[in-house]
Amino acid sequence: MPLPSGLSMFDLTGRVALVTGGSRGIGWEMARALATAGASVAVVGRDRATLDARVADLEGMGSAGFGIAADLSDPKAGAGVVAECEAHFGRVDILVNNAGVNHRRPLAEFDLADFERVLATNLTSCFALAKAVAPGMAARGHGRIISTSSIMASTARPTIVAYVAAKGGLSSMTRGLAVELGPGGITVNAIAPGFIATDMTTPLQQNPEFDAMIHGRTPLRRWGRVDDLAGATVFLASDAASYLTGQTIIIDGGLTIAY
Repeated sequence: MPLPSGLSMFDLTGRVALVTGGSRGIGWEMARALATAGASVAVVGRDRATLDARVADLEGMGSAGFGIAADLSDPKAGAGVVAECEAHFGRVDILVNNAGVNHRRPLAEFDLADFERVLATNLTSCFALAKAVAPGMAARGHGRIISTSSIMASTARPTIVAYVAAKGGLSSMTRGLAVELGPGGITVNAIAPGFIATDMTTPLQQNPEFDAMIHGRTPLRRWGRVDDLAGATVFLASDAASYLTGQTIIIDGGLTIAY
C-alpha cells in the first residue's frame, strides 16, 4: 500500500503511544509531540501527582492521556506497565523507552549497586518493555519502538561509566531488536541526544568551564533543548519512517562531528 502524501505521513491519529520517563524533561516533550500528532499517550513516571498533572495537560491539548506510576529499575515492572496501558487503551502501537538515570562517581568510588541500578533503568527496562509490547505489535503487523540513547553510546566522559555502558548497550540492542522484530512489521530505532538542557544535566550547565565547552565546540553554539527532539520522535513513530529500522539518529548540534 503506498504511503499517504504530504503531512499526513506524520499523522498519528488512532495510534497509542507509551512513553516511559514521560512526566518531565525529554520524555514529556516526546509525549507532547506524539499527542500533537494525534496519538493517545500513556506516560510512565514515579510520582503520581506529576503524572496526574501531565494527563490533565494532555487532555487540555485534546489528546487522550493516561498516567502509569512505576519504578522501572525493577526488571519485573515493564510487563505490568504494558499490561496497564493495554487494559486502558486496548493496545500499544508506539513504545518510547525514555526512562533513564545517571550516577556520577569516579570508578574507585562507584558502588556495584549503583552500576546495576543505572543499567536496570536505562537498559534492562527497555528490553523488558520491548518484550512485552512485541507480541501485540506483531499480531497487528505494525509497531514502533523508539529508545532514547545518547552520544555517550559512542563517546565517553569520566565518572559516568554505568551510563556510558547502558547507552552503548541500548544502541546495540536497537539493532538486534530491529533484525528480530522486523518480520512482524515492527521498526526499532533510537535517538541519541547530545547535551540537552534538562534537570539531569543541571550540574553541567552550572559548571562555567563545561558550559563554555558546549558553546565553543558545538557548531550550533548552544545547548540542545528538549523540543529539538520532538520532530525526530514523531518521524520515527509515523508512516514516514516505515522503511527505517535499526538506526540511531544523533541530535547533538554537530558536537560529535566537530574536531
